[in-house]
Amino acid sequence: MTKTAMRYTNWGLSMLVGIGIFLFWYLAYPHALSYQEQYQLFLWTWDYFLERISLPGGLADWLGEFIVQFYYLEWLGALLLALLFATLQRLTAKLLPNGFWCLFSLVPPAMLLWLMGDINVLLSLPVAIVLSLALCSIRMPKQLSIADIIIVPIAYWLIGPAVWIYVILRSLQWGWWRKEESGKRKEEGGMWMAKGYRLLVIGYLLFVQLATYAWLLPQWPLQMAMTGLNYYRIPLHYPQLKGYDKDMYELIRLDYLVRQERWDEIVHRAAAYQVHTPLWSNCVNLALAEKRLLADRMFDFYQSGEDALIIPRTRDLTSMLPSAEAFWRLGMVNSAQRYMFDTQEAILNARSSGRCTKRIAECMIVNGHYKTATKQTALLRKSLFYRCWAEEAERLMKDESKINAHPVYGRLRQLRYKDSFLYNYEEIDKMLGLLFQNNPQNKMALDYFMAQMLLKGNMQGFVEYMGWVQQYGGYRQMPLGYQDVMRCIQARGNVAGSPYAKYVKRMMERRNQP
Repeated sequence: MTKTAMRYTNWGLSMLVGIGIFLFWYLAYPHALSYQEQYQLFLWTWDYFLERISLPGGLADWLGEFIVQFYYLEWLGALLLALLFATLQRLTAKLLPNGFWCLFSLVPPAMLLWLMGDINVLLSLPVAIVLSLALCSIRMPKQLSIADIIIVPIAYWLIGPAVWIYVILRSLQWGWWRKEESGKRKEEGGMWMAKGYRLLVIGYLLFVQLATYAWLLPQWPLQMAMTGLNYYRIPLHYPQLKGYDKDMYELIRLDYLVRQERWDEIVHRAAAYQVHTPLWSNCVNLALAEKRLLADRMFDFYQSGEDALIIPRTRDLTSMLPSAEAFWRLGMVNSAQRYMFDTQEAILNARSSGRCTKRIAECMIVNGHYKTATKQTALLRKSLFYRCWAEEAERLMKDESKINAHPVYGRLRQLRYKDSFLYNYEEIDKMLGLLFQNNPQNKMALDYFMAQMLLKGNMQGFVEYMGWVQQYGGYRQMPLGYQDVMRCIQARGNVAGSPYAKYVKRMMERRNQP
């Protein structure tokens, strides 16, 4: 293959990788990009850069977060990922021999794409791999030199343990046999010199890692110092090579759709595919409530149990987000703030969340806690995509009348509780009923109140408060779901084909299990 043909082939492969990666993320997995973006808050400050660069792998970590902030716009995030993967392919091709070997340059991008199916793999790992390959592409002397002695510790501090890629490939540049300038006669002992060179370079990198751990990172586990501090979101864990789990990514997609307020799409997807978890039920029920379909169609879909509307406080990354969104729209502002704060504190790599920080600030604005809200907006002003909102929020906080007239904040001030009381999840139905009593215009609170009694099996309470539905529900006739419930109550659950009867039977069987 001629040099010209080789050059065009490599460029063709790079374009293939770039276009494929862009379409993969933008069309198939935009929700995965949103998921990664919402668990960090990149700040354009010198202090933020110094904080990241103060640990091994800090530059790769900082560059990874720099790219992830653009995931806020899915098309832009997918484009940057396409460029990153295309760069990986180009650097790999540069290190391979000419000819058909260039096809093997597709292997690293494919393997990395599969690895990123684990949602806890941070972009700092792909960035570190690309930076390490970029170092390999720099022309260096074939023998061990002063440059290697200097580059290895610096590269380890900047990109982390991915520098092993550089060290291994660098050692392979020293051939098994050395030739004299004539290029004809094999030098005796060359193979042993090559082996000694490899051992020397590998031993030197091990020494650098252990010395860094002993002198600069004693508070970190040795395992993390050797394998990477910021490549994986969960400390002392490693990527799960399971690809793209359908159920898990469906839950991520539903949370993404809730964030985007795309209620019709949630209901449409729920009719086609169900995931039997409380998170799934929370998202679908919230979409139904927003479309005023909760009373009619609630039991057409899977209900996880008493936690199908609002789940109890759970310290993980995603479970509480749909409940926090429901609290926010219901007018339970303090509960929304608490759930968002707990979610942010549950981020295991100790990052802030742009999504959570913004909602926490909004809750504080609704409650009139402007000084504490300003602390949150001050952070958001140092970001790229949240800055405009933060500046507008700070202008609003200077004028109480504008907040009261705001279509969201003013409405929530009318819906929220008038009196203080202790939150008790076990009595969530009573809290929802009290919320509706405070403002009978809060039809979402009425729908959630009646639905929660059905989930708990409180038939007597449901019948007792049907008067509220007739008086304040705004329905021309009793919703179909409530009609089905009334038939079940009258027939003591013996209604063939009833969605609610099926739910009651399933819950009774679950409770009777040992």
